[in-house]
Amino acid sequence: MLLKAQPDIILSDVNMPSMSGLEVLESLTEIGPRFARVPFIFLTALNDREDELRGRRLGADDYVTKPIDFDVLHAIMKARLRSVARMNVWESRCDLNDRECEALMWAARGKTCEDIATIMSIAERTVNFHLNNARNKLGVATRIQAAVKATIAGFIEP
Repeated sequence: MLLKAQPDIILSDVNMPSMSGLEVLESLTEIGPRFARVPFIFLTALNDREDELRGRRLGADDYVTKPIDFDVLHAIMKARLRSVARMNVWESRCDLNDRECEALMWAARGKTCEDIATIMSIAERTVNFHLNNARNKLGVATRIQAAVKATIAGFIEP
């Protein structure tokens, strides 16, 4: 399944029926650059120091043990995704102008192009122009994907 789609983040248990999480991480590392920027987090009941060290030596970004503190897990995932987003869009961020950022912010807040045009006091066609430019600069297919990517990277506030 991992080979069919590029995941944003991988949460894996260490103990699984057919392949251990450590073996999964090892395999992904062997595949190479395609998964180099995908954060890999172990979520496991194993509280053994040697397992954690082995996972970290293989390249795991985090090792979270059960019982799970979901607030901590959420903070870890958000920080890892933000880091990936910054790596992927930093150069593009320099190219986004203020109008593109503002239009993306309103799109992230669920406003329609018509609403955004009214709020920004510009034509709806101009809103579409700014959103399309932002989408192209961020390398995504839709305005929602652009808004999500810009939000995760911390470039706009939803």
